Amino acid sequence: NTYHPMNIIDVNEISKQYSQHLALDKVSLGIKEGIVFGLLGPNGAGKTTLIRILNQIIFPDSGTVYFQGHPLEPNDVRKIGYLPEERGLYKKMKAGEQALYLARLKGMSRDEAYTSLHRKFKQYDILDWWNRPVEELSKGMQQKVQFIITTIHKPAFLILDEPFSGFDPINTNLLKEEILQLKKEGTSIILSTHNMASVEEICDEIALINKSRKILEGNLYEIKNRFKKNLYSVEIEGDGTVLENALQQDFDLKGKQHCPYSTKFDVRIPDGKQTNDLLHTIMQNGNLMSFQEILPSMSEIFIEQVELFNRNNNLPCYILI
Repeated sequence: NTYHPMNIIDVNEISKQYSQHLALDKVSLGIKEGIVFGLLGPNGAGKTTLIRILNQIIFPDSGTVYFQGHPLEPNDVRKIGYLPEERGLYKKMKAGEQALYLARLKGMSRDEAYTSLHRKFKQYDILDWWNRPVEELSKGMQQKVQFIITTIHKPAFLILDEPFSGFDPINTNLLKEEILQLKKEGTSIILSTHNMASVEEICDEIALINKSRKILEGNLYEIKNRFKKNLYSVEIEGDGTVLENALQQDFDLKGKQHCPYSTKFDVRIPDGKQTNDLLHTIMQNGNLMSFQEILPSMSEIFIEQVELFNRNNNLPCYILI
């Protein structure tokens, strides 16, 4: 099937070549309604090309993009919001005047746009800058203005390319909350970023693109479980010497940390052993305070899968992110 009813976007066998460079090589992926979808990959992987195709800035050489069940067409642009990595506002134009102008281009009436923009400018603490030229705003303020403009028409589908770039931690958190609120209201969102911590916090599903090809796709939690390494964090009361000696006999001890009243161990369960075997050893040799499986981070999975792909295809293993 080329279209899945649960998906807002279906990318089917998309290819794009620039002269001698193959930017996308038969890439397919599906983005469900009402989720945050992480689009990941090293620099030069093909992410920007795919984003530009979804925005109809460029067109694929082959393959089809379906939007809400039909082949993507020019009128769909009004249902899409796009925050590019390369920020661009008219420097001499007043911030509020520019926001109104761009909101009108997205199909909003002047009154509707003015009311919505004033509310958003106040929420983002930049209302005092409504009548100031953009060039007088800090980089962070300009990015707030651009994010507001991108989302003010409540698009069904939102594409965010490195949205956290240049934001301090407070404003990064504000933006994350806004993204999750948009998701709650039904907006489907693509998040293209190198910020793996943000991916872990807000993405439901991800796709990893490398060297023009998709090499991984799926639910974030399922992917983390797929690549887990039977590693557990254990904390017991006391100095843990007795347990340490016991663990070294049957398990792989990966780390140890002394705390004021306890000791923490990172332990890998080898083939042939079960979780219950580890718990049995702990209970016989210490007073258990906490026990938790350690899942790999998205950063670890990202690096591991890209390097594996490059090795298998005789490509350089260094990664530019």
